[in-house]
Amino acid sequence: MHIQLLHNNKVVMFDRTDFGASNLSLPRGRCRHDPSDVVLETDCTAHSILYDIGKNTFRPLMVQTDTWCSSGSVLPNGTLVQTERRWYATNQILPDGRIIIVGGRRQFSFEFYPRSSGSHFSSSNTLHLHFLRETTDTDENNLYPFLHLLPDGNLFIFANTRSISLNYKQNRVVREFPRITGDDPRNYPSTGSSVLLPIDENEAIKAEVMICGGAPRGSFRRAARRIFIPAISTCGRMKLTDENPNWMMENMPMARVMSDMLLLPTGDVIMINGAGAGTAGWENGREPVTSPVIYSPKKPTGDRRQFSVMYPSSRPRMYHSSAVLLTDGRVLVGGSNPHVFYNFTDVEYPTDLSLEAFSPPYLSPHHEPKRPRIMYYNENLGYRQSFSITFTVPRFKRKGAVSVRVLAPSFTTHSLAMNQRMVVLKMVKVLKIASDAYRLTAVGPSTAEIAPPGYYLLFVVHACIPSSGMWVKIQ
Repeated sequence: MHIQLLHNNKVVMFDRTDFGASNLSLPRGRCRHDPSDVVLETDCTAHSILYDIGKNTFRPLMVQTDTWCSSGSVLPNGTLVQTERRWYATNQILPDGRIIIVGGRRQFSFEFYPRSSGSHFSSSNTLHLHFLRETTDTDENNLYPFLHLLPDGNLFIFANTRSISLNYKQNRVVREFPRITGDDPRNYPSTGSSVLLPIDENEAIKAEVMICGGAPRGSFRRAARRIFIPAISTCGRMKLTDENPNWMMENMPMARVMSDMLLLPTGDVIMINGAGAGTAGWENGREPVTSPVIYSPKKPTGDRRQFSVMYPSSRPRMYHSSAVLLTDGRVLVGGSNPHVFYNFTDVEYPTDLSLEAFSPPYLSPHHEPKRPRIMYYNENLGYRQSFSITFTVPRFKRKGAVSVRVLAPSFTTHSLAMNQRMVVLKMVKVLKIASDAYRLTAVGPSTAEIAPPGYYLLFVVHACIPSSGMWVKIQ
């Protein structure tokens, strides 16, 4: 399932159209007619919805084309672009507002949308990337490559076990990083997950990537024979901006494959959904992992408090489940379908079309006295431009406990949160202006390489407790 939070506080979700009938009818007798659909030529059910967060309601949407295993991004003007010509490709918004689309099944190349000429994709817009051919193996294991835009403007690409920094303007590999420790694949269908940890403008700029989970080499073929190998239990962190970067490995509380990794407003990382054995693919996962884990990157390496295990969900969320951060700080989780078609009965893990929300500990009523509430703020942020935010907090700790950060919501599918990034903005000052009211002054992102143009959620964090997110446009 594909899922994206939009700047109108609605969440769009869509799925492939050739599963058969869903459990939700299209309104007013509408139907989609597709003679090439081998399951259901005339389909009067919805395969997409628009969920209204504030009203807790949804409405069905018509999907005209098959969006199977596609990718997506939101353009700087807020338009959602879904790209489907490449199965299992990855998108990344660039500093100039274009989208780069990398990889896909038997697609050892990348291309851009929109083209500078404004025309549609063509072979002249496609550039070969030999690294993608080098990283495919007998199980592929380089699909949905991990992409992160680096502060120097180059593109970090991780596929299988290897990673590079790519100057996409010149189609030149700037450097290759060390292979991840253990040499086990992390990309689809072995399907680990990845985040770029928050970039902090209050210190020397650094970029650090974190990759967790996956499946040992050969697991996909064994799963096809109904032999389900335990998933990988390690995470690797690497500071890409170091002179001699190397992987620093850590052990999760439990092994995970097909988990989603999302940045929380605090800068922590949540790992949610997935399985403890097998791989991605139809019927290939076993041992659902229902307990979310929150990872705190600021705590010392090896500190047991880095990984906090949360209360489990009652629902397995396996292959084709997704998750996305909401404006109020909850994590919306939905879907799960490890079958070729919709299958709601008489199987071990039935198709699940439900939604549920996970509330991280910072949403506990216990923290209300420390929770900031944004009263006034700038809806448009300029690069290197100062701005002010007025907020209230009943029990103020100290000025040093306040930070302001922007977060780009992800397009999430197949355990990959595309375009997700957080920037902690440079603080100038915090002033008390009333009994429980304060005004902070901060500075917009220094470059478009650090924060590409577009819509972001802005959070004020006080004593590790975040406000609700407010939409801002960086331009």
